[in-house]
Amino acid sequence: MNFDSFWADLIVTLLGGLLLTFLFFMAREKLLPIPNITGRWYMEIVTVNTSYNPYKNMVLRYVVMIWREGNLLKGSAEKIYENSSTGEREYIGENRTRATIEGYIEKNYLGKDKVYLHTVENGHGRESTNFYNLLVKSEVEMIGTFNSMVADQDGTVTCQRKSF
Repeated sequence: MNFDSFWADLIVTLLGGLLLTFLFFMAREKLLPIPNITGRWYMEIVTVNTSYNPYKNMVLRYVVMIWREGNLLKGSAEKIYENSSTGEREYIGENRTRATIEGYIEKNYLGKDKVYLHTVENGHGRESTNFYNLLVKSEVEMIGTFNSMVADQDGTVTCQRKSF
């Protein structure tokens, strides 16, 4: 074994590894970054299935504020609109219910990124918990499904940057 050849091979292997690491870093940070979902969103949820029939086809709208810390998400929401069997109404000021949000972004390099949110809403009469599974279509639109502990609801969710 040639001692000079060993050192040359070792140096070339280390440089190749460093170059490959740099290329992967650049691809992750510049070509395929985590989506920028920080800021204001408008969310519309439509109940498809429920154990309480008056909630079927109910439409709720929220204004949501999200901030990102790495892959973790935090934020708050306020209910601004309801269209249900009891009628259609907008919530303004003190009549709005508030929710806290926690979640995370699942970065998918070979597909669409996913966002998972858990909300606890201090609703009228009781606290409720919802879970959202969203697909990031773009930095201005997310779609998906939700599950709620209120009347075993589930249905569809649309999130967008502009108001409905």
